[in-house]
Amino acid sequence: MLSIQGLLYHPPATPEPILKGISLELAPQQLGLVVGPSGSGKSTLLEILAGFVEWHGGTIHWRNQDLIPDNLQQLSGLVFQFPERHFCGSTMLEELRLGHVDLDSDRIDATLKSVGLGQVNLNTSPQSLSGGQQRRLALGVQLIRQPGLLLLDEPTAGLDWSMRKQLLALLAELKKTWTLLVVSHEPEELRPIADRCWKITHGDLVPWSDN
Repeated sequence: MLSIQGLLYHPPATPEPILKGISLELAPQQLGLVVGPSGSGKSTLLEILAGFVEWHGGTIHWRNQDLIPDNLQQLSGLVFQFPERHFCGSTMLEELRLGHVDLDSDRIDATLKSVGLGQVNLNTSPQSLSGGQQRRLALGVQLIRQPGLLLLDEPTAGLDWSMRKQLLALLAELKKTWTLLVVSHEPEELRPIADRCWKITHGDLVPWSDN
């Protein structure tokens, strides 16, 4: 169970807090969806949960353990918006092995199969993959770390209709094993596969329903 209570983030340079004491809970094997416009604090929330940014108030718990940023870096895997821009490896294998040189082939094969890339040659350049395949590879890069919490920032951004549909089907399958928190300003496609939904506006988070 992910539990966030009273999370506050207020950098000195901003007149108002970016996150204003927000709270949410997400159970294992659920997909949580945070909806909000650009600048509402969605990406900041993910960066905090990934351990990249230190918050200023409130608590984050995972399975009753009180977490600090170092813990969150071990717990969470963040897939950025347009993750293909962050690829560094010249092949898919290199990309998967970055920081994990001791990975065995069985784990690599299982991870690629889980994201629908099991039939693609490992020597393929990430830049030569289709847009949908690149998003799948980015998911695989995080899943191979076996994170407790998978974080996704606008996962369907920039994809055509067919690729978006395939990616949504993949996320629905992944939540059978993983806990996912997704942020988006286009919730219509993600809403049907979400177990919990919230809306964030100017740093305030409230439960959200489209009814």
